[in-house]
Amino acid sequence: MANFPFAYLVGVDGGGTSCRARICDIAGNVIGEAKTGSANILLGGEIAMASIQQAIALATQQAQLTPADYPKMTIGLALAGAEQQQAWHAFMQQPHPYGAITLNTDAYGACLGAWGGQDGAILIAGTGSCGILLQDGKQHVVGGREFPISDQGSGAIMGLRLIQQVLLSVDGIVPTTELAQHVLSHFEHDIDAIVSWSKTARPCDYGQFSPAIFSFAAQNDSLAVSLLQQTAADIEMWMQALIVRGASRICLMGGIGERIQTWLTPPMQQRLATPQGDAMDGAIAMARGNHNLFVR
Repeated sequence: MANFPFAYLVGVDGGGTSCRARICDIAGNVIGEAKTGSANILLGGEIAMASIQQAIALATQQAQLTPADYPKMTIGLALAGAEQQQAWHAFMQQPHPYGAITLNTDAYGACLGAWGGQDGAILIAGTGSCGILLQDGKQHVVGGREFPISDQGSGAIMGLRLIQQVLLSVDGIVPTTELAQHVLSHFEHDIDAIVSWSKTARPCDYGQFSPAIFSFAAQNDSLAVSLLQQTAADIEMWMQALIVRGASRICLMGGIGERIQTWLTPPMQQRLATPQGDAMDGAIAMARGNHNLFVR
């Protein structure tokens, strides 16, 4: 690439549970990759930066490079929490040893990866949820304002609704199902334990029940089926919002998004597209230019 001042492209995909770093040469060949802890900048910019630097250091070792090569690296950061302007600025003010960094959201990175760096729309439904449309140099975002006030269609919200329904079943207000019994067994049938757990439970703690919901739905458990129907309706709500903003096809991504597709209505299923790549591919694409969400 003519006049490109860097020798290495580094992509970082960071969320609430993990941070992945990938180092490529200018041709895009992967030469190193590593994974560390949380890099959601809303949980602390310094914590996120430490995870990022650790992941890049491990990937650097794997690529048989050294810290002396850091100034030759341009870093594309696709991080959860980057949509919060104050957190974005606080993170970007931190010192770093790299040649350049550019910061946008994990959803932005996932959208770039899904559409091969071109315009397009995605809906991520994992532990959290967020929709994004990239069109004519602008990004349109729906949802993604974090649990519990947003994130409809996610594993966390589905898990929260599950716990609410289980407690209603304990009070005899709704029928008890095998899924409800499964959850009660998880807490050793101790309602106080559920209440205590809820005081500190994180999105991933609620999301841990998602596999059981899908499993019991396959056995026609009425509670599991109703939860998946509600989650599918939420996902269609986000999809419709993206369509109104100009999306024609949408890539549905994330652990819930990949499993919920058969629960969508046929017209919405026809709107789905297959992702070309993932957030790591998008983060590498970000490393090639300025993809900052805000102006420094």
